Amino acid sequence: MDIQDIKNRFGIIGGSPLLNRAIDIARQVAPTDMSVLITGESGSGKEVFSHIIHQMSTRKHGAFIAVNCGAIPEGTIDSELFGHEKGSFTGAHEARKGYFEVANGGTIFLDEVAELPLGTQARLLRILESGEYLRVGSSKVQKTDVRIIAATNVDVYNRVKSGKFREDLYYRLNTVPLRIPALHERKEDIYLLFRKFSADFSDKYRSPGIQLEPDAIQILSNYSWPGNVRQLKNIAEQVCVLEKDRNVTGAALLNYIPNESAGNNLPMAINGGSNKEDYTERDILYKVLFDMKKDMMELKKLVAEIIQSGGNTSHIMADNPHYINQLYQEIDQTNNHDTNTLTIKKPMQPAPVDYNYTHEAEEVEESLSLIDKESDLIKKALKKHKGKRKFAAQELGISERTLYRKIKELNL
Repeated sequence: MDIQDIKNRFGIIGGSPLLNRAIDIARQVAPTDMSVLITGESGSGKEVFSHIIHQMSTRKHGAFIAVNCGAIPEGTIDSELFGHEKGSFTGAHEARKGYFEVANGGTIFLDEVAELPLGTQARLLRILESGEYLRVGSSKVQKTDVRIIAATNVDVYNRVKSGKFREDLYYRLNTVPLRIPALHERKEDIYLLFRKFSADFSDKYRSPGIQLEPDAIQILSNYSWPGNVRQLKNIAEQVCVLEKDRNVTGAALLNYIPNESAGNNLPMAINGGSNKEDYTERDILYKVLFDMKKDMMELKKLVAEIIQSGGNTSHIMADNPHYINQLYQEIDQTNNHDTNTLTIKKPMQPAPVDYNYTHEAEEVEESLSLIDKESDLIKKALKKHKGKRKFAAQELGISERTLYRKIKELNL
């Protein structure tokens, strides 16, 4: 059977050299029992090629089971593939055959094989090497004679390097690699496929046929088709059902084809940003908090200096011009943007002292003893809380036990 006969039998449309090459590989490998790994983008028709290999093999009279590995939960996939014994897990009310037991003598197509858990990968490797497996919950070795065809739309070797796929299993499955070309790689087939799909849908819905104007054909051929044949079929159906004018122009076709430029209007890092991490909200929040902490420390320092100088701010302003100017600038900016905010003016310089003032003022020298200061604070706290040491200690920021010791030490 030549390539054109295979196309006619399995309904394959197109004459792309890449497509013909893929069909030729499938035809050559079909009579053998070699494992085949089919790769290609989602929607490119990988399952069709699995049927070609099975139907042209010596197993064509055996069972063909297609399994979507990505659609089965991790906790049940071993049971689905290899079967289980009664009572092997919660809900296992009776023994069940797995797909490898049911398909004995036939073919299993494992779609999205890269999604298999590592434990299941080890079981699959044993079947490929010896044809043996164990049911879940059983210690009895079972034998099966199944040909495995696997498919994936991801780069399996990258998953091998990242530790998500077994390297030995990859080489066992990839005995014969078969790559299905994406639709944008076979532009000469796009219009042929659209005509086939639109004719099928016109018959299905009993509507007049669809004709594309030259500008519509050009748009159809230049589109990237990320969804491949599946997406093209979907758009052909939409046009057949919704378009009133059966001669479709390019402008009308654009109503059904997604705008590719819209997908590029996403935030991008300047200069590519390939090796730089983007700032997250948490990073920005941390920066704001650190800046606030720095400002608070400087503010505390200024306040402490003002207190120690007895309110004389002239030398403080001279020693810290950067922080003072920054403070006034921020206050001025705030007042310019918020009319409800009180304006804080720069402190006025103290009026000159009149030394000819007739009244004499008695100068009282302030005690600088730490013990005296400590004693005064404790007395004030005890007086404020009427002798209650617990609340006085809380006011002073010390423990009640420390307060009691201080009272004894200072003979209060």
